[in-house]
Amino acid sequence: MIVGDKGPPPPPTITAMTSDAPPAAGLQAHGSLPVAPRLPVRRLRLVAEIGLFYLCLPLLYAHLIQTYRISLIVLMQPLLLALLAYLLWSRDFSLQREFSRGVSGRVVAGIIGLFVLVAGAISAWVSINEPGGFLSFPLYNTRMWLLVMVFYPLLSVLPQELAFRSFFFHRYGPLFGDRLWLLALVNGALFGFAHIIYGGPVSIILSGALGVLLAWRYARTRSLRAIWLEHALYGQMIFTVGLGRYFFTGVSTLQ
Repeated sequence: MIVGDKGPPPPPTITAMTSDAPPAAGLQAHGSLPVAPRLPVRRLRLVAEIGLFYLCLPLLYAHLIQTYRISLIVLMQPLLLALLAYLLWSRDFSLQREFSRGVSGRVVAGIIGLFVLVAGAISAWVSINEPGGFLSFPLYNTRMWLLVMVFYPLLSVLPQELAFRSFFFHRYGPLFGDRLWLLALVNGALFGFAHIIYGGPVSIILSGALGVLLAWRYARTRSLRAIWLEHALYGQMIFTVGLGRYFFTGVSTLQ
């Protein structure tokens, strides 16, 4: 052993990765499946699944709601049960791991900061352009507003995030390789299109913009808690300021 004048070099330092650190570049667009499918047939089947689940199914639901006046809650129950069964059955996906991933204070601060800016801008726009509806929900139907504030994050936001972020990234993320921007755009567009069930462009546009943000956030943090919080904040704000009517099918007051 040769020893220099300055003594042996110090041992290497191991740095822990925080929960808000971005994943490795080669894994950014991937879900639980680490390798993109190579067989063309496999890729085509996954693309066909996306079209079936995220394009055809919303169109079918919109038709059933608007034509036959079937409640969205009734329509969603079998779909959510099937989704939950798949996630529980999948060998390379863990619901426990999905729920256990934390979110750092820096990520929460970023979520809150952006939300304050966006909520302020939307509130100002509604108060100027639709003054009659501004804050009408909490002021004139306080009890229902409180119920929405309490149960909306659990009964609406969580199932949506499991379907559009957890499941989508797990099942279809490998199709996008390292193109994180494309994944966020496609996921956000599909999320917006799913709101065609409400029968108007406002819900599609607002949801599409939020979907891109949530997809980007999830891709960077892999934290279901982070996007659950962020989605809930924006949804509660929409209902509070007076835009909730754009997210109502007209069939059931519970939607």
